[in-house]
Amino acid sequence: MKIFADTAIVDEIKKCVSWGLCDGVTTNPSLIMKSGRKFEEVVTEITQIVDGPISAEVVSLDAEGMIKEARPLSKIHKNIVIKIPMTLEGIKAVKVLEKEGIRCNVTLVFSANQALLAAKAGASYVSPFVGRLDDIGQDGMQLIEEIMAVFSNYGFKTEVIVASVRHPIHVKQAAMLGAHICTIPFKVIEQLSKHSLTDMGIKKFLDDWDKAKK
Repeated sequence: MKIFADTAIVDEIKKCVSWGLCDGVTTNPSLIMKSGRKFEEVVTEITQIVDGPISAEVVSLDAEGMIKEARPLSKIHKNIVIKIPMTLEGIKAVKVLEKEGIRCNVTLVFSANQALLAAKAGASYVSPFVGRLDDIGQDGMQLIEEIMAVFSNYGFKTEVIVASVRHPIHVKQAAMLGAHICTIPFKVIEQLSKHSLTDMGIKKFLDDWDKAKK
């Protein structure tokens, strides 16, 4: 399973790259706003750090507007992927952009039917939001299971990006279900490496080493 960093903070991305844990990056207007920098400036810098897909989101709601935004964004770098919202206008835009060779990531997916439409439109990626489903009392990971089954049934090439990840359990479940990609907030990426028994074991080794030297 590929790991994408779900952040627009460049220092966080650099750390993930240094750990060898950054196969790509997903950004959105909210994440860019938190970075306190200009959209294209941030995206351009990320392309210089990460050698992998980098999602940049359009803000138009009509297909014509999405396409108009997407074309110049895609020219920033060959690794740019255009995030398109899951609407009928979005699907219409995806169909056009993918035929032009511009990869699209259909975002804000909350049902297997939505994922099916995105795949049929030729989307390179689809992003189901598991955490937001959990927030309203639904099982977000069940959605991943359903989408993986649908895509397997018909041999779709669209890759599933598990998004809206809240904690390490989401990451483990995504991997167990065979999801292609998990896009993970920096804090959760840090948590993946941690276990209290690991810390206890290291402490014991060091204590024993100190005793052996005396």
